[in-house]
Amino acid sequence: MAEQKVVKTFRIMRYNPDTDTQPSFKDYQLECSPMERVLTALNRIKWEQDGSVSYRRSCGHAVCGSCGMTIQGASRLACKTLVKDIDGDVIIVEPLKGFPVVKDLVVDMEHFFHKYRAIIPFFHSESPKPVKERLQSPEEQVHIDDPAKCILCGCCTSSCPSYWKNDDYLGPAALLKAWRFVADSRDESAAERLSAVNGENGLWRCHLIFNCMEACPKEIDIPAALSKLKRAVIWGGPR
Repeated sequence: MAEQKVVKTFRIMRYNPDTDTQPSFKDYQLECSPMERVLTALNRIKWEQDGSVSYRRSCGHAVCGSCGMTIQGASRLACKTLVKDIDGDVIIVEPLKGFPVVKDLVVDMEHFFHKYRAIIPFFHSESPKPVKERLQSPEEQVHIDDPAKCILCGCCTSSCPSYWKNDDYLGPAALLKAWRFVADSRDESAAERLSAVNGENGLWRCHLIFNCMEACPKEIDIPAALSKLKRAVIWGGPR
């Protein structure tokens, strides 16, 4: 039996800083399959109805993190959100919260990545290079399996009330990445990272609200990682 299609109204926030004084919403009617992704619907709107609609996209498979946006009030990946998962006939699509809007659904991520760079997000070791590779046991690897899944989509940071209040706060994405390297048994820069997250706008701005965990498209337990990072700061390193 053929899948029954539904007509949905996509209410998209539009904003062009060159011509608009403030954002506004525009409605687009679209016949959709319930299993259609919101990203696919946005593509069809752009290609078939209004080529001026702007948004980011790339892989379409929840790997690149490009299509993070606010869908029905929640931070999500458009490529992973199905039409059937949104209640009601009107689907409201807005840019990520807490980020400056460049145009329509496109936000400026530079401040976000500035925070990311602050936690030294790369492997560092002064030990002599091994002949083949730096070995790590399965027991050691398990500590970084979850945080290593982060794709830097910004959904967690966009959903964080602490970040809304103070955008100088490092935010959950940067702090999660800090823990990913602090917990890595092969890395030797834990002290520098723990110092970087222990400032006025660092780790202690996290109040474990759990919005980040709900928003994460990779289902990473961000609050657990940040709790471990807090213990590492107190103890002077992971244990």
